[in-house]
Amino acid sequence: MFSKSKINDPSKSDKGAAPAKPTAPTAPSPNPVSGSATPAPAAPKAKPAPSILSTDLTITGNLKTTGDIQVEGTVEGDIRAHLLTVGDGATVKGEIVADDVVVNGRVIGRVRGLKVRLTSSAKVEGDIIHKTIAIESGAHFEGSVQRQEDPLNASAAKKPMPST
Repeated sequence: MFSKSKINDPSKSDKGAAPAKPTAPTAPSPNPVSGSATPAPAAPKAKPAPSILSTDLTITGNLKTTGDIQVEGTVEGDIRAHLLTVGDGATVKGEIVADDVVVNGRVIGRVRGLKVRLTSSAKVEGDIIHKTIAIESGAHFEGSVQRQEDPLNASAAKKPMPST
């Protein structure tokens, strides 16, 4: 009634042993609609979580990422990111360049961003070059503010304002 396949037949000395399992990967099952095998669609890329620099962390050096950074500790160096959030107790001593900048803590240095927001707890000592800016009541700011169409461009940021 049943017969053994010669492919999975173990050696003749192992008559009582279970048949060997194939080690090659199995082919994908055919698509029930079209009848042809198609690869599974790739999962959508999840947005990576922001890098968080904790309150007990002090970094000396520059940081550069295409992602988001949340600083809760101290950074002595320049930061370049997509979104940079400076936490309430955080301090950044250096230049900040980001698409979005939210300052809740202290920044000593120039800030360049498409959108810059200083919350009521912010303390900024340095120039801000921005496309749009929001400064909440209570924020401390000492420096100059300059609007530019492309504040992330380093050469545009150093260009002097035309005199009238």
